[in-house]
Amino acid sequence: MSSDSVQTNPVPQIKIPATYMRGGTSKGVFFKLSDLPEAAQQPGVARDQLLLRVIGSPDPYEKQIDGMGGATSSTSKTVILSKSESAEHDVDYLFGQVSIDKPYVDWSGNCGNLSAAVGPFAIANGLVDPARIPESGVAEVRIWQVNIQKTIVSRVPIVNGEVQETGDFELDGVTFPAAEIPVAFMDPADGEGAIFPTGNLIDQLDVPGVGILKATLINAGIPTVFINAADIGYTGAELQDAINGDNRALEMFETIRAHGAVRMGLISDVSEAGKRQHTPKVAFVAPPADYVSSSGKNVQAADIDLLVRALSMGKLHHAMMGTAAVAIAAAAAIEGTVVNLAAGGGKRNEVTFGHPSGSLRVGAEANLVDGRWHIEQAIMSRSARVLMEGGVRIPGDSF
Repeated sequence: MSSDSVQTNPVPQIKIPATYMRGGTSKGVFFKLSDLPEAAQQPGVARDQLLLRVIGSPDPYEKQIDGMGGATSSTSKTVILSKSESAEHDVDYLFGQVSIDKPYVDWSGNCGNLSAAVGPFAIANGLVDPARIPESGVAEVRIWQVNIQKTIVSRVPIVNGEVQETGDFELDGVTFPAAEIPVAFMDPADGEGAIFPTGNLIDQLDVPGVGILKATLINAGIPTVFINAADIGYTGAELQDAINGDNRALEMFETIRAHGAVRMGLISDVSEAGKRQHTPKVAFVAPPADYVSSSGKNVQAADIDLLVRALSMGKLHHAMMGTAAVAIAAAAAIEGTVVNLAAGGGKRNEVTFGHPSGSLRVGAEANLVDGRWHIEQAIMSRSARVLMEGGVRIPGDSF
């Protein structure tokens, strides 16, 4: 193209302060609410359009080349943080799951993995009262998760007054070790203890073209549909390529997800599922078995309690979503669920499950109170690290 074709009235780019962070097995773009352009400081079209452009969506090529997204559900994420309006919390945390190929941001759930990065970001960016941060030790950050209206408590290691990011804690699905950050999801069930929206530990889920499946429909951490791997022709030891390279399999899982969403009361008709991709999740479980993870690591049946594979945004996750891990912990703790039975049944307050990248231990304590199951908290360890900080740039007419 010749210089004669230079646009005479170009739209300038604007720069927005941002931090690119890894949290658990996800990564996303973090913003302070006050740093967003005024039009995007409130929920609505302007905010959604801004975040879509930051991430590089919608992209029919599904690569997000012209944005910060990494072309997977784990890397197409945004977070907006602000000082909490509640005296019981330090920071308000809003999560936006950005669709890769469609023009929308899903605000219907939390990201459990990025929850681990909220505390470190909040401390480093002045959102936590300095009096609550020790010179060295552990800072307990009380997080209000705005999407699901729940409390998360993160224990962030501090050295010389600053967040300690490096360490020797290893998390399967993350290549390099880092500092361990225990994260507790308090009372993770939706509503007033409505862990099972249908009231049943196991439902008979009638899925056209698939059949009638035994399913545990649970809402703890994130709404999740659990089914048995064997009922849909799988072993539970599958890796990403076995599912993501099979369009018929992906269509089947989306059909299961849509019908599960209707049974859970999240949507009124299966036709609405396409506008709610982030929730519910669908996962399949199986008893423990030996397998080789995606990194080549040998996972031994003797070291795990069960196998779990979960789909996020229409694709098999490379490891495990943090919120789905909360759902696994809760379901495993309640005798008689699909998850609990795959783990061998009986009462338990923690399980170690095998996922495509390795294994993860999660814990939850379940109690039956007035005829309803209650989970006080679900706990798991994650790590987090700042990857880049400064500002993102987008064309000024993007929102």
